[in-house]
Amino acid sequence: MKQLRFGVFENAQANDSGTATWRHKGNKRDHFDRLEYWQEVARICEEGGLDFLFLADAWGWSEVNGERPDICSTESLDLPRMDPFIVAAALISQTKNLGLVVTGSTLLEQPYSFARRMASLDHFSEGRLGWNVVTTGTAETAVKAFGVPMVAHDDRYDMADEFMELSYKLFEGSWEPDAIERNKDGHFANPEKVHRVKHEGTHFNSYGYANTSYSPQGTPVLFQAGSSPRGRQFGGTHGECIFLGGGTAEKLAEQVKSIRDEAVKAGRDANSIKLMSAFSCVIGDTKEEAERKYKEVLDAQNPEVAVASYAMFTGLDLSSYAPETKMSSLHTELSQTQIARFGDKTVADVLADWHAHGVKPAPLVGTAEVIADHICELADATDLDGFLLTPVTQPGSTLDFATKVLPILRERGYAREGYPEATLRERLVGTSTPQLRDDHPGAGYRAGAKG
Repeated sequence: MKQLRFGVFENAQANDSGTATWRHKGNKRDHFDRLEYWQEVARICEEGGLDFLFLADAWGWSEVNGERPDICSTESLDLPRMDPFIVAAALISQTKNLGLVVTGSTLLEQPYSFARRMASLDHFSEGRLGWNVVTTGTAETAVKAFGVPMVAHDDRYDMADEFMELSYKLFEGSWEPDAIERNKDGHFANPEKVHRVKHEGTHFNSYGYANTSYSPQGTPVLFQAGSSPRGRQFGGTHGECIFLGGGTAEKLAEQVKSIRDEAVKAGRDANSIKLMSAFSCVIGDTKEEAERKYKEVLDAQNPEVAVASYAMFTGLDLSSYAPETKMSSLHTELSQTQIARFGDKTVADVLADWHAHGVKPAPLVGTAEVIADHICELADATDLDGFLLTPVTQPGSTLDFATKVLPILRERGYAREGYPEATLRERLVGTSTPQLRDDHPGAGYRAGAKG
């Protein structure tokens, strides 16, 4: 039996995961632009003993046939958003143990400035920072806003590999962990332990010194989610915590094995990567109460959102295809995960499914005991290391899980109590120090290891 890890998925916008539930009377997510909302969510997570709060992000928006549908503004489907880095910075002083994971794009960020922001947050949080590495699923519209060329799906992963290489040089190789001395009678920093970074690549160039000294973890904990073959290869090479989109035990077990195999190909220990499955739940004291609560969520949504929402993630206008069209026949240069997950389902099936829960897996609906049973059975059958809760409404979904399901999992030995480790990497990855494992490719860029 494994002691599992748990995180909460959030988005700094009124809606989440392609659904539009902001109208629901119990949902406070429409106050995403108020600090009090985030303080409440973070407090629930930390008091409940969850390992981290995961802040998703996107730069793009939904377009159908080159236009942003009015329904997107009416229902706040994609815009406006807040910057997850600012949210995380605001929550550092409000929390003591909770990990904070921010999303950063390798297509639209510049590694030098990005590394400084990440290192600053890791310093201030004393090693509680994670980086969700994305190649930008909403790239087709985001590149218009940034005024940069579109890059094909697999080429974005090539670009991301180089982004990671330069980031490792900045995180690991420029300042040695003990370079800062703060000796008022002598040196603030030892010049022999500060090194110039030299990088000349296809996509990025840098010649200089990292702007921020070595942080508690060096490289933040690396999160990733990608189910395409190229995405799995990238995750097996760089990822420390990989998210899977949910599904049957058989499908999840296959994905877990596939990513662990990719890690071995990259010269890493198969168990150095922690695999977590997304899941949602609606909890009631009885099955009937849970079903009633879920119906209220479905009834609060506008079904017209589904077409525009799916287009935001994939660039595909499903309304332009015959309802019987098989999803397996479609292709996109955006999020291929959101095609692959539906297999041979039809366009009509997907639109109905998407209206119900968007990107999220179908929620488990039932009592806390039923939810706990499912988590335990799935973990045992798949070799998963944990779960990422994608709330149906906030903060109610997180509060219900933290106060009703987690205590049951602790009683059964599947979840632990408290925060025994100081840093996010020690807690999630199980390292003996806050730094990357020696078999991680980033460790090869530590000062003196490479130029």
